[in-house]
Amino acid sequence: MANSADQLVIAGREFSSRLMVGTGKYASFEQMAQAIAASGAEIVTVAVRRVNLDRSQESLLDYLPLDRYTLLPNTAGCYTAEDAIRTCRLAREAGMSDMVKLEVLGDEKTLFPDNEELLEAARVLVKEGFTVLPYTSDDPIVCRKLEDIGCAAVMPLGAPIGSGLGIRNPANIRIILETVKVPVIVDAGVGTASDAAIAMELGCHGVLMNTGIAGARDPIAMAEAMNLAVRAGRLAYLAGRIPKKLYATASSPLEGLVA
Repeated sequence: MANSADQLVIAGREFSSRLMVGTGKYASFEQMAQAIAASGAEIVTVAVRRVNLDRSQESLLDYLPLDRYTLLPNTAGCYTAEDAIRTCRLAREAGMSDMVKLEVLGDEKTLFPDNEELLEAARVLVKEGFTVLPYTSDDPIVCRKLEDIGCAAVMPLGAPIGSGLGIRNPANIRIILETVKVPVIVDAGVGTASDAAIAMELGCHGVLMNTGIAGARDPIAMAEAMNLAVRAGRLAYLAGRIPKKLYATASSPLEGLVA
């Protein structure tokens, strides 16, 4: 049974919520803050290259109290290992965090990761003491290599970023779960609550999303739905589903009935 002891553990740090959320694409900072609160998330991603680090001006960071949220700076928009490494160093120097979501994109149209550049950046950042959570393709071999480098988790995509297509390749996600020992967090492609529940029912340790909430007609209501879906999916996974069968099995067994 899921309880207070069922924590998400990343590099020795414990979190009660298994839902991580982003901060982009909202109509206002106020709406963003309300949606994040409704999501129940404790880890919030922030695109370093898109945030105003000059605290003399209004910034989304003003709406994210650090006693409530753990910031996860990300390298969104980086297309080379060098650029991603520089961005992570900037985030640490700005006092944001040394736990980072590492993205190195390979194509502007699909936003698929460049795994070769990703592996290079991960090696450098791990050596420099960063806690690295890499966004990667749903490739079990790449995920194993990232774990071997020392990444604290792996974050395979469910579908292309912002597509809302849901988990397109659950078989690969299952293999990744068998391949690595670090947490597996589905990142990208979640469109609605059922997508989040499916990821958790597969056994994933968490889900990260942004567009699925921020792009909804009512982001605050969708944030609450995602919160419930992640919790329900985790509980269903722990409970253990019944086996699938081709034919019916009576809900009320006939054995022992008196004719």
